[in-house]
Amino acid sequence: IIKHSETYLSAYAYCQERLVQEGAEVTAGKVIAKMGQRDNRAQLHFEIRKNGKPVDPLKYLPKD
Repeated sequence: IIKHSETYLSAYAYCQERLVQEGAEVTAGKVIAKMGQRDNRAQLHFEIRKNGKPVDPLKYLPKD
């Protein structure tokens, strides 16, 4: 989980290996984890949460 502000965080699941430690400061573009697998297939679960509740990430990600 990455805390972006008091309101927003992003959550990731099925990571094979975390590359940043809790409390670390990360910047845009930094690799934070290696993708893992589920049912022998590469998989990533990603959420953006606003006030702890999942929201549509397409409304928050860059268009390009």
